[in-house]
Amino acid sequence: MTMTPSPAPIATETNPAKALATSRKPFGYRINAVGIIGLAVILAWALVALFAPLLIPHPVGEIVDFDYFGPMSDKLWLGSDYLGRDMLSRILMGARYTVGISLAAVTIACFSGVVLGMIAAVAGGWIDTVLSRFLDAMNSIPSKLFGLVVVAAVGSSIPVLVITLSVIYTPGAYRFARALAVNINAMDFITVARIRGENIFYIIRAEILPNITGPVLADLGLRFVFIVLLLSGLSFLGLGVQPPNADWGALVRENIGGLPFAAPAVIFPSLAIASLTISVNMLIDNLPKKIRDRSA
Repeated sequence: MTMTPSPAPIATETNPAKALATSRKPFGYRINAVGIIGLAVILAWALVALFAPLLIPHPVGEIVDFDYFGPMSDKLWLGSDYLGRDMLSRILMGARYTVGISLAAVTIACFSGVVLGMIAAVAGGWIDTVLSRFLDAMNSIPSKLFGLVVVAAVGSSIPVLVITLSVIYTPGAYRFARALAVNINAMDFITVARIRGENIFYIIRAEILPNITGPVLADLGLRFVFIVLLLSGLSFLGLGVQPPNADWGALVRENIGGLPFAAPAVIFPSLAIASLTISVNMLIDNLPKKIRDRSA
């Protein structure tokens, strides 16, 4: 009788320590040290924006130094501004306007752009054509020129700034989300969902959105940086946050006279803007590939 050899056993993972370490990775994602530093700076500014009234050592409008553009000292850690007010207090309070306005604007812009982009990609036809042509026309207007015209015509206030900034960056978010959604919409599992009789809202919510979330979040971070810089530019031109309030761009503008003296009142608001924008870029550039390329 001929004996049939038994099949070779399939190799399995026998190292329990390695398996346990793998299972303990949160969601299977790992951010390197550069990304962690960027995330730490972002969280620090977010906490400052939330708790600024509790952190400031002096009221933002109080004159605490009889010398304008005063140097750093034990009493005034970041010096004084052109009126003798504490710069540390004004920078901490300015974070509320810079971070708050930018975060509100980028949330509205990305939410509107992503929703419209997915609807256009799935619906197609005249809906896609009308939305794409209209938002392309909006996108062709230079962002700073559009902001200057709107704010100069309507007047500068926090709601106007938020709406203006969100309108400026909605077309870009729409084009990005639509491009991702068009690729997903051509895949087989979308065809299966249509054959099952699923409606457009189910396809968008359950099939397309989960597959584009990672790239959309990365795009949201980049647009947040653009909005921070545009808001700071408008404030530097005098069309952003108005006195007695001030964001970081307004702080640079009102203390620009101290530039020949290398006054801390000019340097530290600029460093605050740089630290926030660079940290966001550091985090986005070092996100795990699983998150950035999830829709691929």
